[in-house]
Amino acid sequence: MKRRVVISGMGVVSPIGNTLSEMWDNIKNKVCGIDTITLFDTTDYKVKLAGEVKGLNVEDYFTKREMKFNDRFTQFARIASQQAIADANLDTDSINQNKFGVIIGSGIGGVGSIENADHALLNRGPAKVSPYFIPMALINLAAGSVAIDVHAKGHVSSIVTACAAGTNAIGEAFHKIRDGYLDVMIAGGSEASITPLSVAGFASMKALHVGENKDRASIPFDQDRSGFVMGEGAAVLILEELDHALERNAHIYGEIVGYGATCDAYHITAPMSDGSGGAQAMIDALEDASLTPSDIQYINAHGTSTPLNDKTETLAVKRAFGDHAKDLVMTSTKSYTGHLLGASGALESAICLKALEDQYVPTTIHLENQDPECDLTVSLDDHNRQLQYVMNNSLGFGGHNASLIFKKWEV
Repeated sequence: MKRRVVISGMGVVSPIGNTLSEMWDNIKNKVCGIDTITLFDTTDYKVKLAGEVKGLNVEDYFTKREMKFNDRFTQFARIASQQAIADANLDTDSINQNKFGVIIGSGIGGVGSIENADHALLNRGPAKVSPYFIPMALINLAAGSVAIDVHAKGHVSSIVTACAAGTNAIGEAFHKIRDGYLDVMIAGGSEASITPLSVAGFASMKALHVGENKDRASIPFDQDRSGFVMGEGAAVLILEELDHALERNAHIYGEIVGYGATCDAYHITAPMSDGSGGAQAMIDALEDASLTPSDIQYINAHGTSTPLNDKTETLAVKRAFGDHAKDLVMTSTKSYTGHLLGASGALESAICLKALEDQYVPTTIHLENQDPECDLTVSLDDHNRQLQYVMNNSLGFGGHNASLIFKKWEV
């Protein structure tokens, strides 16, 4: 028999707040985290804006040695995980550690460490490359480091599916618990890719917005959109088997009931133009949850603010939901945060769970000229909604599509 899986804790490091409550307050107050890049000199760059993590004092979490030998993305993952464990009031030493696992996804991982090591090699020679370079660069070291922090000895891994990684990580963790392999999972995504090389690479692809007006930069579904805005951060969820959480008298944010993952098998960066791959992930998630399209009230869209994504995702929702597509709300919270790449789906899952808990739907901010081809309900003035089920979508380079369905908590 399939077991029920609930979320009992969440941790967030993001462009709009470095705690869950701060992030959610800023969503409700329509605060945009996009601003001028400060992490490196952009004099020679056309791209000037990003969603940076601001005001985070890592010394509150790590020793100086740990700060030196953990890449920024690993630091984010460890901080968000510590927050989530504390939020869940989970004593990690008293639970069955062999039934306790970690899956944390990332798109690029320790790219900053790769850039620094390359600089040391070219300018100071091979002997000056840090012995910590390799573990700092490896994507799996975020999950591995978190597992060491909390003594998780069950399934520990990383998922690297570009911008779908965080959503895939949560979905795979959900199935690990639902099907009886584990009891507790730490799952989410982390990214720290606002670096000279990453921004240059995405800019060369013509994927990034190049304007300097932060209110007209990340504008999903707007006909004036011209590319995404890079974001950074991490979000981590504590997933538990229902009885395990109830026995602890844990606070429960919501239940995860469905997960679908597909591949377009079409192009290395562009989505399938008819939206069929993304639609199939949504259909699979609905089937996994034993739901029909009419059960979903809200979708947190991938909504990157690129011309292709927003149009294609609209087509995918129409394909998956049929006539019900016009009755649901689909907004993009990347309008607040920019695009956190492999961490985006995890952060947006946390937003979905808070939406269920508060019965509040975030709008798409800064939308002025809705694209006629993105003709679903993508913004709203009345945020209060009766929410029972919400969906979170993520799409990634390589054709990866992932969809999660969360349910309002009820015994």
